[in-house]
Amino acid sequence: MINNKKIAVVIPCYKVERHIAAVIAAIPSTIDLIIPVDDCSPDETATIIQAMKNPKVILVKNCSNLGVGGAVVHGYQVAIKHESDIIVKIDGDNQMDLSLIHNFIEPLTLGIADYAKGNRFYWPDTLQRMPPIRLLGNSGLSFINKLTSGYWDLMDPTNGYTAITSSCARNIGLEKLEKTYFFESDMLFRLGLIRARIIDIPMRSKYGDEVSNLSVLDSLLSFPLKYAKRFMKRIIYSYFLRDFNAGSVFLSVGIPLLILGFTLGCLKWHRALTTNIQTPTGTLFLIALLLIFGIQFILSFIIFDIQNTPNSRVIK
Repeated sequence: MINNKKIAVVIPCYKVERHIAAVIAAIPSTIDLIIPVDDCSPDETATIIQAMKNPKVILVKNCSNLGVGGAVVHGYQVAIKHESDIIVKIDGDNQMDLSLIHNFIEPLTLGIADYAKGNRFYWPDTLQRMPPIRLLGNSGLSFINKLTSGYWDLMDPTNGYTAITSSCARNIGLEKLEKTYFFESDMLFRLGLIRARIIDIPMRSKYGDEVSNLSVLDSLLSFPLKYAKRFMKRIIYSYFLRDFNAGSVFLSVGIPLLILGFTLGCLKWHRALTTNIQTPTGTLFLIALLLIFGIQFILSFIIFDIQNTPNSRVIK
């Protein structure tokens, strides 16, 4: 236990037979439970875990492949069933520095945060070692996640090194979480809905010979729609159902003005092209005003949304 809190570590496992033994062996002795979740892995991952005969290990086997999110959720449920207070999630590919695990746990045991996640973008030397495609992809995803989750001051949303309090895990509705590789992004979205306090933990990652099971094509096809749906849900829940504030007013006024100005401008432009009749100056001025004020109200909403970010910070 740490600060009288029972700590569990959940490890989703799929094709990690080369790394899982080293990962489990590196977990600090202060951890109470280790819960590897064999997500119907076709290799010898489960056999290797069982052969270690570690008394802290509770091996969970999925009857079918649920995806990384489904495996993590199953691990969370087992940890909660065993009355764990804090649940750390790590990967089984040995990319994570487990000496940092207490950095993730401490803010939660002290009540400073409800959720802690790694941030590989904090240290400049880490960025230099990160594969360019990962750096570019994570930078873009970080901005999209800011829009989707409302956590404007967080980076590296797909980081799988996390810790969460059991009470927070129960409140977000584990059964609703995405089961695929969209899991981390969906987690931030659902944490934002309950305005959970999140802390970024600077970390460095290792990049070895592991092979990602993520399909780039599937991600490009499915992720944009998932982000769009969650963005709309957040706006509706946060600004119209659960609250109505200045941000709600900015949106309620800005969007109609922008749509009206754009629609009127398109109609007048099409009329001028087809009839060769010049649009009156007053009409053009009205269209310009509608667009300018619409954009101004939308920008005011974005500023309000940034200032309304749930209490989150970086622990150095």
